[in-house]
Amino acid sequence: MIDDTRRLNSFLRKTRRGHVLKITHELYLRTDIPCGSNACQQCTIDESTLLDKHMNNGNSLVSTGHYLLVDTNVVLQQVDLLEDPLFTNVIVPQIVLDEVRHKSLAIYKRIRSVISIPERKFFVFINEFNKNTFVLRKPGESPNDRNDRAIRKISQFYNEHLKQQIPIVLLTDDIANRDLARQEGLLAFSLKEYVTTFNRPELLDRLVLKEESFDLEKDIGKRKEIIFPEHVPLSEVQRGIKSGRYLQGTFQASRENYLEANVFVQDSEKYNQLFVQGYRNLNRAVHDDIVAVEVLQEQEWATPFSLVIDDKDDDQGDLVIEQEETGLVVPGVSSKKTASCRIVAIIKRNWRQYCGILQESLPGAKFHLFLPHERRIPKIRIESRQAEELKNSRVMVQIDHWPRLSRYPQGHFIKTLGKLGDKETENEVILAENDILHHEFPEAVLDCLPKLPWTITAEDLATRVDLREFCIVSIDPPGCTDIDDALHCRTLENGNYECGVHIADVTHFVRPNTALDLEARERGTTVYLTDRRIDMLPVLLSGNLCSLRGGEERFAFSVRWEMTPDAKIVHTQFHKSIIKSKSAMTYEQAQTIKDDSGINDEIAQSLRRLHSIAAQLRKRRMDKGALVLESSEVRFQLDTETHDPLSVMNKELRETNWLVEEFMLLANISVAEKIYELFPDCACLRKHPAPPISNFDPLVKAADTKGFLIKANTGKELADSLDQAILSAHPYFNTMLRMLATRCMMQAVYFCSGFESDMKNFEHYGLATPIYTHFTSPIRRYSDVLVHRLLAAGINADATFPDLLNKRVLQQICNNLNYRHRMAQYAARASVDLHTHLFFKNMHTDEDGYVFGVRKNALQILLPRYGLETTLFLRDKEGKSVGEFNEEEATQTINNMTIHMFDPVTVQISVDTNNVQRQRIQIHLVKPFIDGFSVSPIIKNKTTLEDIDDTITTPVKRLKVKSSK
Repeated sequence: MIDDTRRLNSFLRKTRRGHVLKITHELYLRTDIPCGSNACQQCTIDESTLLDKHMNNGNSLVSTGHYLLVDTNVVLQQVDLLEDPLFTNVIVPQIVLDEVRHKSLAIYKRIRSVISIPERKFFVFINEFNKNTFVLRKPGESPNDRNDRAIRKISQFYNEHLKQQIPIVLLTDDIANRDLARQEGLLAFSLKEYVTTFNRPELLDRLVLKEESFDLEKDIGKRKEIIFPEHVPLSEVQRGIKSGRYLQGTFQASRENYLEANVFVQDSEKYNQLFVQGYRNLNRAVHDDIVAVEVLQEQEWATPFSLVIDDKDDDQGDLVIEQEETGLVVPGVSSKKTASCRIVAIIKRNWRQYCGILQESLPGAKFHLFLPHERRIPKIRIESRQAEELKNSRVMVQIDHWPRLSRYPQGHFIKTLGKLGDKETENEVILAENDILHHEFPEAVLDCLPKLPWTITAEDLATRVDLREFCIVSIDPPGCTDIDDALHCRTLENGNYECGVHIADVTHFVRPNTALDLEARERGTTVYLTDRRIDMLPVLLSGNLCSLRGGEERFAFSVRWEMTPDAKIVHTQFHKSIIKSKSAMTYEQAQTIKDDSGINDEIAQSLRRLHSIAAQLRKRRMDKGALVLESSEVRFQLDTETHDPLSVMNKELRETNWLVEEFMLLANISVAEKIYELFPDCACLRKHPAPPISNFDPLVKAADTKGFLIKANTGKELADSLDQAILSAHPYFNTMLRMLATRCMMQAVYFCSGFESDMKNFEHYGLATPIYTHFTSPIRRYSDVLVHRLLAAGINADATFPDLLNKRVLQQICNNLNYRHRMAQYAARASVDLHTHLFFKNMHTDEDGYVFGVRKNALQILLPRYGLETTLFLRDKEGKSVGEFNEEEATQTINNMTIHMFDPVTVQISVDTNNVQRQRIQIHLVKPFIDGFSVSPIIKNKTTLEDIDDTITTPVKRLKVKSSK
């Protein structure tokens, strides 16, 4: 029941104009809020009752069964430990959850995830509306002190409420709060005191140690330390940003050189990007941090190193750093300097959990260095009691802080991922490093799925256009089970064509704000790895009820155009439909049917009409300046049992590939125009900004080495320039130029139209279209689900709801989708890299390639057959650098042999397993033959590593791998 007593909580707030407002909150306090314990004889036992009546986790500090009560700091700082299954029967007060949500949304989601698992028995106690536990803030009392007092009050309440049957243990690392609790007769311990008694070293390793816990003088010794500059206080940073003295941006560390980084600046008319070089100027920033920077005087601007630092240099990292600090490391020879800055403060840390290995240290050492798998992350210093057991394992570590006197950040151990080098372990690393959500779908999500057998009802038929008699077909890669799209083309009585794109109607099954919808929103996209697929939606939908399989009736969202034979659109209509695909074909099958003049059935005629229209649509796009960019795509043939790669080959693109692509693009453009017309403030669109002209400098310079002029003031100029840059004697030259052009591009992103005042900012540069969205793949992209809902609401095919028309909510979703899409791409590339290493692990072969880049100490080599770009380091057998670098002409001269950009070469490929952290592809130069540097071609009966002259090693960089859709 609701108590007749009410609480009035008043406070004063000063407005911007200097007025003082009195704000009063009225609270009705209840006496019927359950405690959640099965041992309670007063509260009603129902589905919300979680806490066990009898339990004992083996803790010797409190030998009897007990409940744990956690405060805010324990959740915020030690959530890694709370996620361990050891912690059960935990009371999480409402006041703690609210404070955690305010301070860290990421940790809030993690603790909420633990709470959602019934077996963990984490109970949320609603203390703020309970008459027995509500505490009013006293005059002069800080919010933090009031919250601490409220938590002690909760502990007292449980002791009295349960009549001392089950002890309540308050876990808090706040010394003052712990002392007050003990003075009040409560059981209170620090988390370290509590877990020490379990005799599990990994639990202590997972504790977050405070900065003062590291005695650097004692632990590191008396050698001279690099002293970082102090960070400017955030209050001063805010004033500096307003005055223009400081700029804010995102810190992006270099993949090739850990002594360099770029800061992508926000809200600056003068600078889009600033360069950072040098350990002191980096000033403890970590990749992806939001930082404040101060632009250096022009005479202090730096030149990016032309050096590529590899793992051999990493082994001597301290030496390199010290040389750089004393000015002994010389930058590249170019006199061209880049606008540079120094980091003055960290505005927001974006630390995450990192995978890697522990560096071997002295026996009995207390602290150890962790070597991250990601090269852009610095080494991390952790305390561990199980270093010997973790010697050959992949582990996960979290950064806690980075003191000024420490060369490396300090962190703590989280968990072991598995044995080093094991394929499943490496897959786990890929998923963890790229933050791929790959947990099993929770029960709440599965409960949202339709029950089988699923049937179409009379009501469904009444609200949809019946297209089951149309000759509709789907065209996809081999083995595709999540079929999003299908096509048809028929001749109308007036001689025009009716072309249709039919997309899986996912929103019929995924209703807004259900557990299924929220899970899909968080995942954002399906992730395609080489040997597996991580679905955005449960397989019942992605591989069955939503998939437009051949011969089966399915719900679709259709876009139909009436077109003239020369591909002019006469009319467009959008509607929900029911279809029955006549055939689910592969690209190869569709191509064979289209090309075989002896086949003239309805499917073949439809494919030919589609091809005719698509060819004209494609030409029209090219004439407008749409870009044809290149990247090497490879396909692995995998062993059916082990999923190890048996062969690797380039993907073959047929006419049917771009046939499907043209109609998908047309559907996306048509839908983008429609939803923006219907909802101009909350349309979910996708833009591809035009790159700054400076982005094209590497491309222009590369083309100039062969006498071609690349113009890039507009997309049309760039497209025409690339079309003209053809060398008849070098057929792969144009392809490589287009690969370089791809790297000059900006990233395409989702956005809400209500946050862009100028439609010029809607442009998709690569496709040369003024407006664009994603509509055609709702099974695997949540952005398409949003677009389906907007379009359905606009044509009265479905109801709207508040969040759909809230531009701020929509933009937040778009931000997550951009992140998830980017991470999925990174994971896919990493998976291809892993399988490439597995493929080459026990083989050595000679392969033809091309010089794709010339650096001060290396050549970038492109191997088209395997879709690889590798780095050939220019060292002799003693490890000394060789070669004379000419940056202006992009050449390297070794022993009087000059190698130019785009030159053909032959290299020897194998796998270097010396570095246990990063096994890598290594190459040796075979042709052109350079005495004392090149190696002999492989003889057929010589296939072991010992038969190859070990002179030059290289890490591998995977080219962009496109989705097969």
